[in-house]
Amino acid sequence: MNDKYLWKGKINPRKAISMQKEMAENVKAYGEVLSPLYIAGIDIAVWRNINHAQAAVVVLKYPRLDIVEIKKATDEITFPYIPGLLSFREIPLIIKAWEKLTIVPDVIIVDGHGYAHPRRIGIASHLGILLDKPTIGCAKSKLCGVFDTPADESGSFSNLIHNEEIIGVALRTKIRVKPVFVSIGHRISLENAIYWVRQCCVGYRLPQPTRLAHIAAGSNL
Repeated sequence: MNDKYLWKGKINPRKAISMQKEMAENVKAYGEVLSPLYIAGIDIAVWRNINHAQAAVVVLKYPRLDIVEIKKATDEITFPYIPGLLSFREIPLIIKAWEKLTIVPDVIIVDGHGYAHPRRIGIASHLGILLDKPTIGCAKSKLCGVFDTPADESGSFSNLIHNEEIIGVALRTKIRVKPVFVSIGHRISLENAIYWVRQCCVGYRLPQPTRLAHIAAGSNL
């Protein structure tokens, strides 16, 4: 693990933004995942009233997408909720769950943004750099940018554009259902990221790895 960007103790927002700008220069927006054996989904549930959270990593075997491993970690959340700095709030707990895995996934889909971030370093990219693994961001809502509404058919997508740059896509994963927002995290091309999100959607709006991670983080799996 590249722990240069895994801080110890508290970190203030100014330092966090500075770290993001440095990390963004290390994001690899290229690479192809060709025949993965294991695909992981990651999500986190936060109980705001007690300021605790639970992170879940669910590993599925491809292509059947059967669950082969689920690991969780629960702890207090100390970093405040600040839009654009989600990774500093959630990654320490995600890493605790990740370190419990006995199976190493070939690609990771994160419930959150990657390159589709104002500083091009969302949680999927931050995590990908830390783990040095191919990662994909798949978020339920956009953080920045504009897009044209994709066609109603499943698999249709339109570019998500911010400051005249394509930062991801709005992808329709199910007919007449709101799109999800897919972006590269690290060590993968946008085309390949779109492909694997589509491969992992099995009748639901969300890809199966993050859908199950969401359920697991809420203690129901």
